[in-house]
Amino acid sequence: MSPPPPIQVETVVFPSTVKPPGSTNTFLLGGAGVRGLDIQGKFVKFTAIGVYLEDTAVGTIAAKWKDKTSAELADSVDFYSDIVTGPFEKFTNVTMILHLTGQQYSEKVVENCTAYWKSIGKFTESEAEATEKFLEVFKNEQFPPGSSILFTQSPTGSLTISFSRDGSIPETAAAVIENKQLSEAVLESIIGKNGVSPAAKKSLADRLGGLLAHSEIETTTS
Repeated sequence: MSPPPPIQVETVVFPSTVKPPGSTNTFLLGGAGVRGLDIQGKFVKFTAIGVYLEDTAVGTIAAKWKDKTSAELADSVDFYSDIVTGPFEKFTNVTMILHLTGQQYSEKVVENCTAYWKSIGKFTESEAEATEKFLEVFKNEQFPPGSSILFTQSPTGSLTISFSRDGSIPETAAAVIENKQLSEAVLESIIGKNGVSPAAKKSLADRLGGLLAHSEIETTTS
């Protein structure tokens, strides 16, 4: 299967494939979009987010979702849940459009993750400790426009966190946190039921819908 094309979000170009820190695998760009907020009647864009999936992901989810249209995928909470919890690696690139401090960013992520855990009854001492580690990693960081926060999420439970100042993919990570709930919740907070980037969610459904349909054609013609 040939990789899908790159996506440009504002001034940020997300390449079609990457090899991120914390993994030896190649990842395909699943979708991308902005994250913003309505502030006094104006939509303010804070970050551009690209969500990548290990190249085996399409085959893994195809059996369940290959017959669905992109619109049906976009309306399905279970579809996004299967991406978040699927037995394949994910990589999320969060690139700044506006300047954010590490504290601003990490506190909002922890707030969203905690709300998600409490909604499903899975907020334990282990998750509380993991969020403290997460906050500590970001405490003294500054993220000017163009800099990136990179998350590599392993199905075994590790969350690899890396920082880039120039759009490149670093070879070494800033930290690795071993907590499966946190690793999944970071992505859930972006593309899940109450995800902060509806644009990235729609992009995922559109692109994966096309890839799933293409995989079905390849299967029937091979």
